[in-house]
Amino acid sequence: MKVLIIEDKQPASQKLVRLIKKIDASIEIVNIIESVETSINWLLTHTHPELIFMDIQLEDGICFEIFENCDIKTPVIFTTAYNEYTLKAFKVNSVDYLLKPINTDELKNAIKKFESVHKNIDFSKIESVLNQFKPKIKERFLIKIGNHLKSIQTSNINCFYIKERCNFINVSNGRNYAIDYSLDKVELMIDSKIFFRVNRNMIVNFTAIQDIIAYSSNRLKIVITNWTEKDVVLVSRERVVDFKKWMDR
Repeated sequence: MKVLIIEDKQPASQKLVRLIKKIDASIEIVNIIESVETSINWLLTHTHPELIFMDIQLEDGICFEIFENCDIKTPVIFTTAYNEYTLKAFKVNSVDYLLKPINTDELKNAIKKFESVHKNIDFSKIESVLNQFKPKIKERFLIKIGNHLKSIQTSNINCFYIKERCNFINVSNGRNYAIDYSLDKVELMIDSKIFFRVNRNMIVNFTAIQDIIAYSSNRLKIVITNWTEKDVVLVSRERVVDFKKWMDR
């Protein structure tokens, strides 16, 4: 089993390593990280381990900032000197909440709890089953132009957007057409590797993005190929982190 330790006090991390190895010598410690910022950078660029031990108060902030910036599905055992974060911890993948100084028996029980709940789950089989229920990626959208019908290749769509409570597509030649699908529905039909919902009113095609510009209030401005509308296209604050990850995949 591979384990990551996030702990800013070296004596505490060394003691935790000794206790873990005493309980199970086969456990591999992949890294020991001391700060929120380093944890975020590591988790964004490395394969996540099977289990994370995480202190709550780190040298540059509270550990919950890590969850706000990274998509962490790995179970977490929190190790802390503070008991006021218990409720918040159990909202983010928590297996157990151990108060320092950590007791060997409590640590052993926490690891056993993790193993009993998670270790025997075959995630590859679960993913295979879930994939069967995923909607098929839509290749074309049928639109109506007066009395005529036209089929638009999804790859030729620059963006899907909402304007005046109606749903539209903007295509590669700059034309705009109304569609019958809501953006929530569209989001389930298209390839998330190619399209990203930058805000609640727009989904953008990666190939249509000409430029990305820093904007006020930690948002990003996007320049879209042949965008004929006057509206400025912005990545909303809460989607900026995920947008950057999507652009850097």
